[in-house]
Parts: sequence; C-alpha cells; structure tokens
Amino acid sequence: MVRHDLFPRILDDLPMPTTSLNAISPRRFGFDQARHLLHRAGFGGTRQQIEALAEMGPGKAVDHLVDYERIELDGEDRPQIDPDVLRSPTPEERRRHKQARENEDEAELSKIRAIRNQRKAEDREQMKGLQEWWLRRIISTPRPLQEKLTLFWHGHFASNYPGCEDCFLLYQQNAMFRRHANGNFATLAHGIIRDPAMIVFLNNDRNRKSHPNENLARELMELFTLGEGMYSEDDIQEGARALTGYMRDDNVFQFRRRAHDDGHKELFGQRGNFDGEDFVRILLSRKACASFITYKLYRYFVSDLPDGITRESKTVMQALANDLRRNKYALKPLLKKLFLSEHFYDAENVGSQVRSPVHLLAGTARALETPMRDFQTLGAVLRLMGQELFNPPNVAGWPGGRTWINTSTLFTRQNVATYLITGKSPYDDDWHHDDLEYDAMPLIEHLTERTPEAVVDALTAALVCPPRMAARRSELLRLFADHDNRISNDMLIGALCLITAMPEYQLT
Repeated sequence: MVRHDLFPRILDDLPMPTTSLNAISPRRFGFDQARHLLHRAGFGGTRQQIEALAEMGPGKAVDHLVDYERIELDGEDRPQIDPDVLRSPTPEERRRHKQARENEDEAELSKIRAIRNQRKAEDREQMKGLQEWWLRRIISTPRPLQEKLTLFWHGHFASNYPGCEDCFLLYQQNAMFRRHANGNFATLAHGIIRDPAMIVFLNNDRNRKSHPNENLARELMELFTLGEGMYSEDDIQEGARALTGYMRDDNVFQFRRRAHDDGHKELFGQRGNFDGEDFVRILLSRKACASFITYKLYRYFVSDLPDGITRESKTVMQALANDLRRNKYALKPLLKKLFLSEHFYDAENVGSQVRSPVHLLAGTARALETPMRDFQTLGAVLRLMGQELFNPPNVAGWPGGRTWINTSTLFTRQNVATYLITGKSPYDDDWHHDDLEYDAMPLIEHLTERTPEAVVDALTAALVCPPRMAARRSELLRLFADHDNRISNDMLIGALCLITAMPEYQLT
C-alpha cells in the first residue's frame, strides 16, 4: 500500500490547470521549465545542460530533444551477445536426439540435456551483460529522449526474460523499439506481431489453424492498441485466426503458410481473408487506438493521473489523439506539441510524478556526474526498487505512478543516491572522507559568492522540483552551520546526501 503521507502537499492553492496546447512563450521558459523538460523528455541532467536548454528557448530546446537523430553517437554501441547460444538444433542433432529417445539411451540424453543447460546458463550470463549495457547507455547517452522512449515501448509492448528465455531475442526487440522510438506507432504495431521475442512470450509460435492460440490477439487489442473493453470475444477469436502462422525460425520471423488459416474472418464488422497485417491495420483504424496510445504517452510524460482523469487532462488528450490520427500515428508531431504546450508546464504537472527506479538512478548519475559504480550492484538495486530492465512483471508492464513507492522500496530509493555519490552502502561501517572518490565542487563552480545560502539554493534549484520548501532549506543550512559554515567537498557530499533523501527528490 502506498503511504501518501510520505509526500507532503508541495503545491497549495494552485489555479485551475490550463488545457492550452499553445506553445509556451519564450519569456516564460527559464531554468525551471528547462529542468522540467529535461526530466520528462529524458532523465534529467546537469546544471549546465539545463541552462543550455533554457538559453535555446522552448522551440529549439524541444527540437534538440525530439529530433535526436541529429546528435551523433560515438561509434557503434552494441552489447557482446552471441546470437547462437540458444540456436535451434541442426538436423544432425535432431536425428541423434530422436535416436537416443527411441533407443532409451539415457547416457546420450543426459549429455544432450547437459549441453542445453550449459547454454541456458551462458545465456543468463549474457542477459546480465545486456542489462548492464542498457543501463550504462541510459546514463551516458547524449540522446536521452531516445532511451526514455525505448523504455516506454519496453513497458508498453512488455515481454520479459523468464517468459522468453533468449537474450538475443530481447536485444533484437530492444533495438526495434530504439530504432522506431520517435517514428510511427503503426510501424511499431506491425513490427510487434513479427517480433520473435513477443511471438515466444505470448505463445504465438503455437498458433496454428488447427489449434488457434489467442494470447497475442488478446493482448494486441487490450494492452497494445485499443485498451480494455474495446473489443469482443469474437474479435479475439477472429484476430487469433488472422495471426495463425506468425512464428519464428530461430532468431528471425517466419510466416508459415501451411499453419495459417486462410479462411474468411470478421473483425469489427469487416469481412475478408485477413492476415496479421490486416488485423493491425483494422485496429489502427479504430478511433479508440489513437486515444489509448495518447493516454499512455500522457501518463508517461505529463501526469500519471493518480486521482483519475480530470476534465482538463481529458480535453488535452482528446486534442492530441485527434492530431495523432490526422498525422497517421507519426509520433514526433505529438511529442513536439506536447513538450511545447502551456499545459505541459502547468504548475499542476510539475513535480507531480514519482520517478521510476530507472529515472531515479540514472537521473542522479546524470545530474551529479557521479563515478560509474558497480553495475551488478546497480542492477540489484533496480530489482529491489521494482524495475529490472528486460524483466517487467507481466505483459501489462510496470504499473508505475505511486506504486513505485511502498514500505519495501522506500529504503532502497532513499539510499541509491547515497551509493552513487559515495560508493558506500548504508550497511558499510568503513566510511572515510578521504576515499569517497567523488568531487562535488564542480557543482558550485559557477557561484561567485560561496555562502551556505548560495550553495543550498544552487543545489536545490538543480535537483529538486520548484518550489523549494523553506523547511528543507533550513535543514540544509543547519548542516553547514553545525560545521562552521565551511564550504568543502565533504560538506557538499553531506548536503547532496540530505537533498537526495528528501521526499521531494522522489518526484519529478
């Protein structure tokens, strides 16, 4: 159960939120607005990065983040994965296996099982490397929106390693999400029914005309395109027939015509000899599809709607959904309109979201430029906080929102930043100031006057959503007062540990 008292009411007596999708005036786009944009369209960043966006103005800042293809990457960043660790057996291996079964040759069968188990163990090790690779990329990428969107699609078209048990298939899926992250939703929807990882995860490799499997058809409608209640049981059955034969051969998609039901189907009142591509096309033509995708994007980027859909949010989502349909599911126009809108920067939406575990970890590392810590430890921390990469809990993805905060996750959430800053866990008893390795002084190098007040205001402005609370400021000033108002690296590290442990730091 979420403890709402963990988050005191930060914004009181707010005016009614605006529903305006008009672009925010450059005069109203300053440091706080740039910080909000960088957190929502990425994972946050340094003071210098925030100031650079503020200097660009809203239009150029949004273009810089959304049109991320213009930003060159340093070389080709690919994880070290052997695609053949879990390859399909060769004809000769199948023959030997069949012969061993027929002859009840337990020694040979045991040898085959041992080889298979060894390959599975190797693949599990590869998965650890893949998780580290993606987390490292999220922390260091110069294209934060690309990774933020890749993470969104990973949670939207959710599959996981336990249900797939093939690291390379999930890497391919991740690459598809990244490749089309800001492109066109129709491309992603067509791609997911041909995605080997999803085919395995939702058992469509067992979907034959003689024994239809409804898993992919059901989730395609309920979770991927239309939303709950926007289809009938007949639509599920007919959709499953359309998807028969959509299978995979090892690491690639394969359409097996002999397994496909080529009879006439009826979907949402339309009749024809439909296949999977037709099924997706029909779903995209439904008005509910654009509305559902807009709702998911709105929850991810604007407000997770903890108190339900308001009149204001409904108005904005309807307008954006209409645009999405008119633009034939192109995502860039929607993202740019949203990130530029007055509604996006409304006080009701700033500091209203609970940071996801990935955002909390990566945002801290990016904003403070902490040393690269042990990635196995960071992976374990994400798992404890409830967001292990490549392992959403089920096909519905991570619930998100306030579910991120509970009595099980709060302790870890409050201490992950301390680990990033100091390299120490809360259980370590060998804390020494001279081995912390982190130089925090660059965070205040821009200050001409290094008083405790100036330092506290600079750190909280960069790290905590406005408005900063007076009580928190007093706590931080007392820290410096208790140490003769000394401004040193040790004192900055202490202040950062206090700031990142504040309830407000959990919000973005």
